[in-house]
Amino acid sequence: MGNIHVITGSDGDVAHPQIRKISNADVVDALRKGLDDFWDKPSHYVFLCLIYPIVGVVLITWTSGGNALQLVYPLMAGFALLGPIAAIGLYEISRRRELGLDTSWKHALEVTRSPAIPAILAVGAVLVVMFVAWMYAAQAIYQGLYGQAAPDSIWAFVGSVLSTQQGWMLIIVGNAVGFVFALVVLCTTVIAFPLLLDRDVGAYSAIETSVRAVAANPVQMILWGLIVAITLLIGSIPLLVGLAIVMPVLGHATWHLYRKVVAQPESK
Repeated sequence: MGNIHVITGSDGDVAHPQIRKISNADVVDALRKGLDDFWDKPSHYVFLCLIYPIVGVVLITWTSGGNALQLVYPLMAGFALLGPIAAIGLYEISRRRELGLDTSWKHALEVTRSPAIPAILAVGAVLVVMFVAWMYAAQAIYQGLYGQAAPDSIWAFVGSVLSTQQGWMLIIVGNAVGFVFALVVLCTTVIAFPLLLDRDVGAYSAIETSVRAVAANPVQMILWGLIVAITLLIGSIPLLVGLAIVMPVLGHATWHLYRKVVAQPESK
């Protein structure tokens, strides 16, 4: 029964929440509301999300020290794949503010008591697998162009990437493959975690609903994906420190995007 609950939700049925058509203005409004949530008590949210840039800096330091300089950029880009996991607590804060409840940061930890936590962990595991697969793919692309040898130094590597045919191929192929990974994650999880937090529908329904949401609103979801990519890039430039602000804003905005895309069930 535990496995069934993870897949289908508490009642054993596969839910198919109704999807709304939204406009580009709705996407911008979701971002604005996310910013409003952040400014409501910004110190709490920055504290909550500091772990994200800290872990990023630690991992970058580790890869640089392990003769894996070629993986620093894929590692930073790959954080976008794990973003939905890092933002789960922020969805809860936005949900509570929407209901007029206490929004102290401590409530972000209450998601661990959600009845949907097994399904949330299952979808999270999918994202972790995607992240690992992306890192292996990035390494394979590098080795296919440069061989087994690691870069001598970061400056020599950057110079080679920007001034040689191999380097340009690495940029083009690497970003193309990364785009495919990002697109798959966007389609399968754009509203999966907020949906699971809001309703215990199971992992399958959460992913299936995300796919239907993207299919029904392709232009708007591409716009959302671009907003996420650009803001994460901006937040990553100063040694990932900017993510302590970008991440909570995007997390809150994702909750409001979910509210706009997925219709609430009719009361019985």
